[in-house]
Amino acid sequence: MKVIIEADGGSRGNPGIAGAGAVVYDADRHILREIAYVVGKASNNVAEYHGLVEGLSAAAELGATEVAVFMDSKLVVEQMSGNWKIKHPDMKALATQAQRIARTFDKVTYSWVPREKNKKADELSNVAMDACAAGHQVGIVGGSSPSKLESGTPGETSKEDSLVAGGGADGVAKPASVSTPDAAWHGATMRPTRLILLRHGETAMSVAKQYSGSSDPELSENGRAQAEATATRLASHGGIDLIVASPARRAQQTAQAVADKIGLPVETIEDLRELDFGDWEGKTFGQVQQQDPEFYREWLADTKLAVPGGESVQQVMRRTKKVVDALEKQHRGKNILVVSHVTPIKSILKLALGAPPGVVHRLQLNLASVSIAEFYADGPTLVRLFNDTAHL
Repeated sequence: MKVIIEADGGSRGNPGIAGAGAVVYDADRHILREIAYVVGKASNNVAEYHGLVEGLSAAAELGATEVAVFMDSKLVVEQMSGNWKIKHPDMKALATQAQRIARTFDKVTYSWVPREKNKKADELSNVAMDACAAGHQVGIVGGSSPSKLESGTPGETSKEDSLVAGGGADGVAKPASVSTPDAAWHGATMRPTRLILLRHGETAMSVAKQYSGSSDPELSENGRAQAEATATRLASHGGIDLIVASPARRAQQTAQAVADKIGLPVETIEDLRELDFGDWEGKTFGQVQQQDPEFYREWLADTKLAVPGGESVQQVMRRTKKVVDALEKQHRGKNILVVSHVTPIKSILKLALGAPPGVVHRLQLNLASVSIAEFYADGPTLVRLFNDTAHL
């Protein structure tokens, strides 16, 4: 299916109150989707890129195979066409996201048009800027777009299907006791405490496949781009009520990228830190296996066994359970972004699944991936999403 996208963005202040608009048409110019997206505080160029990303995302959701993009930003058109370099970090992250979406189509073209031929997208970007000025949170005006992170019943789309269903379109949490589409099969009547689990972005140690627990590397350039791409995706859904993160610098930097997009502070929780790898710290996986292959096999088989000079997996499980219990008690029914590491996130997923401890060694968790676990006060615990990296 061929679609046509018209996209635009603007900023009142440059940088200032910013919004983006996108319209998706079929080949006969019938409107398939209109989007007004609140960017927050940003420059004109960044807002333009948001319009492009929203348009491409909508086209992908509609099943497009061929896309023709029209924009009145010569900068974005030339950069996306590969003719001009992209230097601004925010624009670079958004361009990377747009390119990844574009690669899912058979053909994409980018063309410049004068502003008077891009009026509909311009109108939508102004709607978004007006909404931003009125206090609308970052995201799509009028509610979430069809979810990019979850798939529910075929043919159904509702606010409950969005990434953070507990938050309303205006970012205000809904009452704790409501009817949800899932209630029919799991019986819960209370809104869950939803943990959006985000692993930090890439570091030099993760690239080198080194154990990194107590060490404190910062995000690499690619890691920062991953964090920005993830932040853009999470912000587009809106509804996050709280951000908590491990004290490690790589987690803090990843969390801050999201915080900057949605205007929330980051709360540091010590028990979200990675497993202490003790004597293995800084060594590669291969070095550890070669050093003592028998002990390594035993460690993988027994989650109670501590790394020499460090922690066991079950120690991490115990402290992460305390975190989950506290979040449920203090923020019941809220949508909480948890930015952490492999072992704590796997431990939370294990808890939600009710699985045996050894399951942590059977789960693959990529850098900057998103998983979702839901904890109901009057129902089951659910894993709604696992290791999602569609934004990368």
